Amino acid sequence: MPLRLSPTFRAALAASARPLAGMWVCSGSPLVAEICAGSGLDWMLIDMEHAPNGLESVLAQLQAVAAYPITPVVRVPSNDPVVIKQVLDLGAQNILVPMVSSAADAEAAVSAMRYPPRGQRGVGSALGRSARWNRIDGYLTDADEHVSLFVQVETAAGVAAAGEIAAVDGVDGVFVGPSDLAASLGLLGQQTHPDVVAAAHRAFAAVLATGTPVGVNAFDPETAQSYLDQGASFVLVAADVAILARTSEALAARWSPADTADPERSSY
Repeated sequence: MPLRLSPTFRAALAASARPLAGMWVCSGSPLVAEICAGSGLDWMLIDMEHAPNGLESVLAQLQAVAAYPITPVVRVPSNDPVVIKQVLDLGAQNILVPMVSSAADAEAAVSAMRYPPRGQRGVGSALGRSARWNRIDGYLTDADEHVSLFVQVETAAGVAAAGEIAAVDGVDGVFVGPSDLAASLGLLGQQTHPDVVAAAHRAFAAVLATGTPVGVNAFDPETAQSYLDQGASFVLVAADVAILARTSEALAARWSPADTADPERSSY
């Protein structure tokens, strides 16, 4: 029975008249991913770089969110063609590759996404969820239409090369990462430092000059809005684990304040 795949994140961006808002999913839990998928947000990022996610948990999360009107993107842990191949074959259509700091890095990521002769992706469509075990008509010939590639600029070198990176054929969007960018600039933990924001803005301008969509991570609403004002067309504004951490802390502050804690309880 022939099946159809969902539109890519590239297609979702092209079809939208407004920026697309999303959130990180870092818990590794399919249940949490499904809860987030029903939130009404436009997209979610399933993270394999800084979260306890492997192939099996990513697969389970993709399956859990498939019934919802949200576009999942998977951030692979590195620009590794073997890992990219595996993540594509388990059914991820949209890939974010971290630490892309040159056009050569971007070209390597593109090559990993594409079948020969345009790239080096291994052929296993009959065995993988990507082609629904060969139930997607013409998957091999149309594979490029079913996947999209986004690369992450998050170093000073990446900012300097942002225009060249965005111009690489096969790069569908550039995502600026202020956290690692701050570290690269000697400002570890200072994502909203003026120098970091200015560097991000320079990357934005270089990427937008090529006609390529640009996005960013910004949990602070004012900072997120400033990036949208600079032309960002996709943003990540929260993370499942951060929401849980901050909300549980607020509950503790309201209901279990330290200065009124039961002294007998504190020794347990």
